[in-house]
Amino acid sequence: MGEKNNSRRINFRYNILTIFVYAVGIILLIQLFNLQVIHGEEYREESNTRLTRESTLEAARGSILDRSGNILAGTKMGFRLDLYRSQVDTNTLNNTILNIINVLEKNNDEYKNDFPIDMETYKFTIEDEENLLQWKQNNEIDENANEDDVINFFKEEYEIQNENKEDALKIISIRYGISQDGYSATRAYTIAEDISRESAVELSEIGSQYSGINIVVEPIRDYVNGSFASHVIGYIGRITEEEFNEKKDTYRNDDYIGRSGIEYVFEEYLKGQNGIKHIDMDVNGSITEEYIYKEAIAGSDVVLTIDANLQEVAETALKEDIEKIRNGGFGEKLDVKSGAVVAMNVKTGEVLALASYPDYEPELFLNGISLTKWNEYNQEGANALFNRAIQGTYAPGSIFKMVTAIAGLETGAITPDERILTTGVYPRAHKPVCWIYTDRGSSHGWLDVSGAIKNSCNYFFYEVGYRMGIETLERYAKYFGLGSKTEIELPGEVSGTLATRENLEKTGETWNLGNTLSAVIGQGQNNFTPLQIAKYISILVNGGNKIQPTIVKTIIQPDGTEVPKEEIDKFVTEKLGAVEETEEEITFKKENIQAILEGMKSVTSETGGTAYGTFQDFEIEVGGKTGSAEAGNQVNAWFAGFAPYDNPEIAIVVLVEGGSTGGYTAQVAKAIIQEYFGENAEDVEENINAQSYTESNR
Repeated sequence: MGEKNNSRRINFRYNILTIFVYAVGIILLIQLFNLQVIHGEEYREESNTRLTRESTLEAARGSILDRSGNILAGTKMGFRLDLYRSQVDTNTLNNTILNIINVLEKNNDEYKNDFPIDMETYKFTIEDEENLLQWKQNNEIDENANEDDVINFFKEEYEIQNENKEDALKIISIRYGISQDGYSATRAYTIAEDISRESAVELSEIGSQYSGINIVVEPIRDYVNGSFASHVIGYIGRITEEEFNEKKDTYRNDDYIGRSGIEYVFEEYLKGQNGIKHIDMDVNGSITEEYIYKEAIAGSDVVLTIDANLQEVAETALKEDIEKIRNGGFGEKLDVKSGAVVAMNVKTGEVLALASYPDYEPELFLNGISLTKWNEYNQEGANALFNRAIQGTYAPGSIFKMVTAIAGLETGAITPDERILTTGVYPRAHKPVCWIYTDRGSSHGWLDVSGAIKNSCNYFFYEVGYRMGIETLERYAKYFGLGSKTEIELPGEVSGTLATRENLEKTGETWNLGNTLSAVIGQGQNNFTPLQIAKYISILVNGGNKIQPTIVKTIIQPDGTEVPKEEIDKFVTEKLGAVEETEEEITFKKENIQAILEGMKSVTSETGGTAYGTFQDFEIEVGGKTGSAEAGNQVNAWFAGFAPYDNPEIAIVVLVEGGSTGGYTAQVAKAIIQEYFGENAEDVEENINAQSYTESNR
């Protein structure tokens, strides 16, 4: 009996399940009939007239700021003109392109044009015959075809009916670009970037008449003040095919990427994360709906140690000094064109200003620098892209003598009070002479170390070098970081060379006393960057405490948090391949440092000091040293100084290539010191406001 009841229950459940399955099936058949038969034509028409394309929401690149938050490189919103393929005939497409170009030209907006015939001269822009022939072959054009033949060839290829040669060439320029890059209903061809608002508005109106036109609002890199701090900030450019193949996960094939300076080193932080926007449109290319699928995330901001006011003064003063020397403002006209300046906090190693002249405009690289400007930047003697502060190496000449002095004092080769009789001609080795003997046939007489620094007496330092030997000098020079990279957060830094027995013997020569005598006065193999000199001066005047030069204060992420300093250091080390060197610790006696600093003060504050003419009656006590160093057929000019004398805060190093004598460069340091201590802050503030450094003034 129980088994019969169980069987009935099972049959009942089975029947219920069968009925349910049949019911669902019937409902689905009815719905399918409704979709395909009753409303089929309606839905097919709607499907055929709707397309959805995915558009990238460009993330704003992170800003580069000075230590006070002033924007040095930021982002402005611009307009990009895209063209999508639509279902229009060829004649309509050509007329649309011509209308677009006419609007852009009316508003002085440039557009993409890679067609190799100039719009004004109608001449080939490919000058090399072999390359021109190859281009013709690639496009299946007769090798003997002239410019008119080529234009007619493409007119026929693109079915251009317009007989006006200029108009035809405008259409060809865009059609040719499309044929090279391709486009579709979901992938646009970019005709122009950063167009004016006037063009954007007018083209938006045209877009309702001509399908496929799309105006995109996008962030554009904005270098706030032209060439300001260009060697520090750097520039960005289009990603190369090779780079894109390596970075497909995070970059598009038309993205920008850092090429130099901070833009290059901190690319991974500055680059944001792009978002995604979905756009619905009909087959004619008209947009019907837009919605954001994924929000864009802006890049992180990099805050520098640079002070915008101080940087401006440094750049202006250096340029003016070079012009003054060139125009004979110091009594002789010299063909000088270039130089560098570094200002550093002597206690922290923070770089407050770093300038190299001539400079360049980073903005010119955004859409591809012109050949004319490129040649101008790279002409002989200019080399504007070369950062002389960290990439140029120069014999230091007399500004190296403080290294010799401290090495001699610390090892007992001399004492602070010892006086040496200098006779003009040093009697050992090749009998080198002091500069005063060359100029006047005389000597400096009896000198202690302070007096030797004031008078820059070669004889005195020859004797110190003879007493202590090259190995001692090498030890102290290395402690100051000379001949080694500072590992600052900038690309392209070089190590320079330190005059040592080992380095000379690598060239196949044998070290002798004459090499030592050259080394102690900053000649021989000694070649250092201005940044290395700034580090050395800072360590010297802060009492011998090691510092690590830095130009990056912090990195602020989009959520407002700061990247830990340890993470930044590790990142930079990996990016630039820095090698940490372990050097012995050296402590300095206060009286030895004091004797050297007194000599440097006398250079600027006492009659006969080589920088006295610049700093006499100056309200701030300054210590300094001038230097002149032979380099081929010219003499480079140096000034290395610090202020204030009693409690040093800032070190300044100035170099002018071919500047003849260090006294000519001291006025640059004076201008920087004036700004640092606020003597001309009011004038600079007016300048800064006028040139819109801060975001609120942009």
